[in-house]
Amino acid sequence: MEVEGKVEIAGQAAAANIAKIPTLKQIPTLTLNLIPISTLTINLIKITTPPLNLIPALNPVSQALRQGRISPTELCQRCLSLIKKTKVLNAYITVSEDQAMKQAADAEKRLQKGSPLGALDGVPFAVKDNFSTAGIETTCASKMLKGYVAPFNATVVQRLLDQGAVLMGKTNLDEFAMGSGSVDSIFGPVRNPWGYSEQYRERQVEGQDTEDSNWVIAGGSSGGSAVAVASWTCFASLGSDTGGSTRNPTAHCGVVGFKSSYGLLSRHGLIPLVNSMDVPGIMSRCVDDISTVLGVLAGHDPKDSTTVQDLFKPFELPEEIDVRNLCVGIPKEYHASGLSAETLELWGKAADLFENAGAKVIEVSLPHTQYSIVCYHVLCAAEVASNMARFDGLEYGHRSNVESSTEALYAATRHEGFNDVVRGRILAGNYFLLKQNYDDYFVKAQKVRRLIANDFLKVFGSGVDVLLTPATLSDASTFAEFTKEDNRTRCAQEDIFTQSANLAGLPAVTVPATLSGRGLPLSLQFIGRAFCDEQLLTVAKWFEQRMKFPLLNLQTLLNNPSEPRKSQTSLRAL
Repeated sequence: MEVEGKVEIAGQAAAANIAKIPTLKQIPTLTLNLIPISTLTINLIKITTPPLNLIPALNPVSQALRQGRISPTELCQRCLSLIKKTKVLNAYITVSEDQAMKQAADAEKRLQKGSPLGALDGVPFAVKDNFSTAGIETTCASKMLKGYVAPFNATVVQRLLDQGAVLMGKTNLDEFAMGSGSVDSIFGPVRNPWGYSEQYRERQVEGQDTEDSNWVIAGGSSGGSAVAVASWTCFASLGSDTGGSTRNPTAHCGVVGFKSSYGLLSRHGLIPLVNSMDVPGIMSRCVDDISTVLGVLAGHDPKDSTTVQDLFKPFELPEEIDVRNLCVGIPKEYHASGLSAETLELWGKAADLFENAGAKVIEVSLPHTQYSIVCYHVLCAAEVASNMARFDGLEYGHRSNVESSTEALYAATRHEGFNDVVRGRILAGNYFLLKQNYDDYFVKAQKVRRLIANDFLKVFGSGVDVLLTPATLSDASTFAEFTKEDNRTRCAQEDIFTQSANLAGLPAVTVPATLSGRGLPLSLQFIGRAFCDEQLLTVAKWFEQRMKFPLLNLQTLLNNPSEPRKSQTSLRAL
């Protein structure tokens, strides 16, 4: 089969790369010098009014709901209206309109009685469509699960509902979360709202190609959840983060994306990709909102044995933050090939910002970073091969009509239900797990993973509090440019700065900082010590306060939802 031929080549390439990884004694000490970075001038963009006069952040809208300045049903209706007006973005697979209105009406009754369930009572949120939701279809954007309705809620979803939050719907993603652009969904690709913004359109060159394939990607695999927050259709959303699937799309969509320490949030009900790396991710428009949602979700879950036993205490981030006692590390290995000049300048600007505020900024080394992306892909493929074995067409999901034998039924079901990307990873993973290959690839990759985790331990043990790194190589690509490379190559490029935090189980957050010359978001990433999530978010908030990232201006799209692509002249006229 053609697919098998492609996988064989990909598998051989990955096998060749992992085989080249030396033992610990053979790995030389890296002596890369820090590249000089010039100062970046932050773009001054006019901050616009949120669409439909929505309050921009979760905590202020929660206060407005409690004070009666807006009702939960009115807020829900406004968000539903925005979902319809921004349908071209394809952020949602399922919109649970009736259920959302019922939840909002219930929240309104509680608030009128003065007995809210919690800080999130009446606040709209969205969930990536790989989290189980009772009574609502869960598809993983795949034919394999189309029509599947789970009988229970994922723990993180249930905890939000227990607080009275209003579920707007299930968001789009790469099939089974295997991708970095949210373009491999059976429901179609997700589009970045910044590609329809005034900021982006005003920077387009006169006569530039405006073909339909020239729209901007959202990043992935949690692109739908990031777009849902960025386009104001909800105030927070859940994604999954295996190698950066929350942080990558939030970086491209200009919102905050947070991956907690492994074990802090329950994975129960999250359809697994890589069990040892998967973490539910939180997306919102500001760091304070991340802290609020984390306080609701974090804590031990008896249904997930990987969650920590220690009691989690919710926290509020201070308004006045002093970074003079902070030590910020700049990993020299993150000066990767392909890093754009704008991202490099922004990185240097951020380092200068901390240093000028009295923080200690030092260069650090994570010497096994160069092996992390190959290590990640070998381990990812191996665990995918194991996790995807449950989809056989017998118990739930898609089932082929082939009935000549059980083996033929299995084969036909999986061929029809999975796309090329998923089948490719299954085949590659099974190759790595063959008896004759197991020690050479899977075991060796696990050993390299330990070396990568030890690199972080040494750096944080030396007195460094947080690491400051790029989030992506550049701003978001257009769809035409993105699809010039295959899925595996794109994942390697997009995950280069993010997947090592998953390998080591560390918390990480991306914060939007400025707009690129094209008018698209540029973000930076902070990586913290294990279970020092509060410190990490505090540093991220300090940085966010000084960046003053502009609000997305989607007025043209909202005024003309059926005609999102207008000429430059028409945009300025509007």
